[in-house]
Amino acid sequence: MKLKTHGIVGGLFFMLPLLLQAETLVEAVETVISTNPNVLASINERQAVAEEIKQAKAGYLPTLDLAVGTGWEMTDSPATQGEVHLNRDEASLQLRQMLFDGMETKNEVRRQTARTDSRAYNIVGTSEDKALEATQAYLNVLRRQKLVDLAVTNLEAHERTHDQIKLRSEYGVGRKADKDQSNGRLALAKANLIAERSNLIDAETTYLRVVGIVAKELTDPESPRKLIPETLDEAIAQAIDNHPILKSAMADVESSNAQYDTAKSPFYPRVDFELGTTTNNDVDGINGTNKDITAMFRLRYNLLNGGRDSARREETAYLINEATEIRNNTHRQIEQSMRLSWNALKTVDMQREYFEIHVESSKRSRDAYQQQFNLGQRTLLDLLDSENEVFVASQDYVNSQYDELVALYRILNSMGALLPSLNIVLPEASAIVSK
Repeated sequence: MKLKTHGIVGGLFFMLPLLLQAETLVEAVETVISTNPNVLASINERQAVAEEIKQAKAGYLPTLDLAVGTGWEMTDSPATQGEVHLNRDEASLQLRQMLFDGMETKNEVRRQTARTDSRAYNIVGTSEDKALEATQAYLNVLRRQKLVDLAVTNLEAHERTHDQIKLRSEYGVGRKADKDQSNGRLALAKANLIAERSNLIDAETTYLRVVGIVAKELTDPESPRKLIPETLDEAIAQAIDNHPILKSAMADVESSNAQYDTAKSPFYPRVDFELGTTTNNDVDGINGTNKDITAMFRLRYNLLNGGRDSARREETAYLINEATEIRNNTHRQIEQSMRLSWNALKTVDMQREYFEIHVESSKRSRDAYQQQFNLGQRTLLDLLDSENEVFVASQDYVNSQYDELVALYRILNSMGALLPSLNIVLPEASAIVSK
């Protein structure tokens, strides 16, 4: 009787309030995208930077300042001919509208827009990476479940062989050495099953950490082979065009360029239109109220600032170089990731055919050895070795099946296309502002 291998971890976490139970890969990835702390943190970071666009755009709008003061004043001047002590009152209201600021506001809006786009692409990149992590955890649970099933089948086969040896020994036609050897191989089969069950628990625990829910009734996903480009060059080209992390790095370069342009604004004059009114009472030692209303165009131009503005401009030029090199390094990493993923797929593609041949051949050999053993033409060691070879060959084949799926999903991730391949809707915060 085959032992139940699913839901082993469920009993260990029965007190956790985990109400969701993912059954398909799409459901698991959707759960990750909506609940993973890294994804949620990237969303909040993007939303925070988006507020800085509003702050930058405020430079286009007028400012209105109110100032009110009251207190005591002593004045001694030729006009007062001695000390005069009065209670002084002040009130002013000033409206200022920027007309020209050396394009500081324009470039600052451009900079913050690029920063927001960078964070939006980062949401997509983080979601892609977490989706791949969830996919690998999902497939690993399925892999371990299959390996546990193989270990159970292997144990059952060893038990049948052991029963035959015991029966022959009881009838006096078997050797004690055969029985001892059978006992040893049976113990090894039991140890293998224990190890595989432990590996399954580890896989389900990893799934719980990554996805946030207990693995239960997982189903094998459909192979995404049809979504993979025909050649490595095509795959690399799509990765360079679509990968969100590279797009994020490119947006950072644009942000640095805008920051450099912003740093040049102090080298231009600033022009404002100012409309103001003041009301002062008992000022400068003179009793009475002074009122005035002004409407002025004012130009301000800094002539000397100790070299601060020049140093700031040079700093931003170096920041452009830094962002450019980060982008170039990201380009290399994306191409490297694609090449490694592609090589992993091609390797497992070449191996799978031979693993399948190995499984079929070892099964035929085992069946033939069983018949020959019954006729006394094969030793117990031959029979047990053939059974073990079937077990190992089957393990290799199962591993190759899931290695293939992992490699396919890694390629999609390297292309920035894993989430679209699963028809997963991205968070709204991933929208690009500049578009």
